[in-house]
Amino acid sequence: MKTSSLSGLLPVVLGAILVVGVTAVQGLWTERWSGRNVQGELKAAAERLEARFPDRFGGWEFVQELASDPKQLERAGAVGHISRLFTNRETGAKVSAFIVCATPHDASGHTPDRCYPGAGFEIAESEHRQSIPLQDGRTAETFTGTFRKTGQTLRVFWTYGVDGRWIAPQIARIELAGTAAVYKLYAIIDETRLPGGEATVICADFLSALLPEFDAAMFDTAPKSDATPPAAEPSGKAADPAGTAAIDPENRGVEPASDRG
Repeated sequence: MKTSSLSGLLPVVLGAILVVGVTAVQGLWTERWSGRNVQGELKAAAERLEARFPDRFGGWEFVQELASDPKQLERAGAVGHISRLFTNRETGAKVSAFIVCATPHDASGHTPDRCYPGAGFEIAESEHRQSIPLQDGRTAETFTGTFRKTGQTLRVFWTYGVDGRWIAPQIARIELAGTAAVYKLYAIIDETRLPGGEATVICADFLSALLPEFDAAMFDTAPKSDATPPAAEPSGKAADPAGTAAIDPENRGVEPASDRG
């Protein structure tokens, strides 16, 4: 009888251990017991993003705001976000930038390899890591891949900004744990009519110029590259400029969605 009673308690004990373990991990991921004002830090980081995102950097300049779906932003846990189209003054190339400020847990839940196929795209080139030399001498680690449907191929770069570093973590929720706020950036270009490899070169140039200026603006450090005075902000929204479909498979200007990146 005693043995039978103990065996009956075993599932209860194991269940309790599992609940405690999951709660502990979740608490560590969300900084619940750190004593920090995580929500305050997150809000401040989001406000900096929306107030200070660079309008000009290198040969690139802001063209138009892109529309975003509030429901999709809510699902992404976006406390702040930027969705804009940029053009290169010399070449005329266009790149869409979409960036959210969120907790590591929320930011890591949305990557292109899950969302684009659900919107009618197929994965043309599987995601892989690519290092990009920045104009200030640092290196950014990114993911990149392409997504295709009838008549259109999109190249997407994405990376996480945390503490002045840009990284492409294998398991983002674990590697980013302990950080109150993460900036997650997408750079998207329509490469349908571009020669092979050119889209990668264009996006690398875009990120090489943007990221040092972004860090300088967000963290109050002196920019290492020559900054250009901000341009006057155009009015209006772009309904579907080149590359915006990459931000949202349904052309709403909202990011797609994985655990890896």
